[in-house]
Amino acid sequence: MLLRHIRYLKAVVDHGSFTRAAQALHVSQPALSQQIRELELGLGARLLDRSGRQVRPTDLGVAYLRHVDRALKELDEATRAVRDVEDLSTGSLRLGITPSIAAYLIAPLLRHFRSSYPGIGLVVHVAAQEEIEPALRNDELDLGIGFGDLPAEDIETIPLHDERLALIVSAIWQGARGNAFTAAELASTPLALLDGSFSTRRLVDQYFQNSGLRSSVAVEVNSITALMEIVRQTDLATILPANVAGAGLATIGLPPEFAPRRAALLRRRNAYHSAAARAFVVATKEVTSAMDCK
Repeated sequence: MLLRHIRYLKAVVDHGSFTRAAQALHVSQPALSQQIRELELGLGARLLDRSGRQVRPTDLGVAYLRHVDRALKELDEATRAVRDVEDLSTGSLRLGITPSIAAYLIAPLLRHFRSSYPGIGLVVHVAAQEEIEPALRNDELDLGIGFGDLPAEDIETIPLHDERLALIVSAIWQGARGNAFTAAELASTPLALLDGSFSTRRLVDQYFQNSGLRSSVAVEVNSITALMEIVRQTDLATILPANVAGAGLATIGLPPEFAPRRAALLRRRNAYHSAAARAFVVATKEVTSAMDCK
């Protein structure tokens, strides 16, 4: 049984005639009659009474059409739902984002996206890139935001902006010490850093090793939010993306500077991407492009 059979049956009942139904459907009457016979044979029931001048549904036909009407309404609603999703009036998006990028990007990004598409529901999962990529492969996430320096054949990267690590201190502390550090001053500065589970910490350790310096780590934490609050209210400095230095914090130049990392959107290569996901890619490019212009 096909949807065509049901629509043909409804047309015959609505018009009370095979001839008029065939004209409305733009099919031949023999073809229409054949489709109705196939439907009745498939159901093992006579659905139409053809004995009078007007074709009418039998008792079985009435019962069948009662259910069919409900099903057709559901199908019509489903069609509208598809159109609604495509025009982004509704839908959903599952996003994975690394902690360091989430600290400065997620709020302005969601503000920008929701201003255009308030009907799209978002689920945001903050995790290391090593967790985001498998989730993309398993269709547990639609998009990820991480870094493009960890290439994988089945993960497509869309470059966004350069993220550069910097020494971050409290604004009061910076006012007293100035805007630049020597290598010796950096080595003697007590630091509060993310712990070794973060890729940012591994980059910091590599930086000190390459510079021939030894870091003075006073505190290790596993939360960027907690780390920023520690730096804001103490004399400890930290090393994080320069973008996270918000109210009460300031950045200080380092000798030498950290090499930039290219942040990137991540998605499965050659996979279906929903209208919401495609719109989110555009929104992310707009937000990060504005950041680069500042």
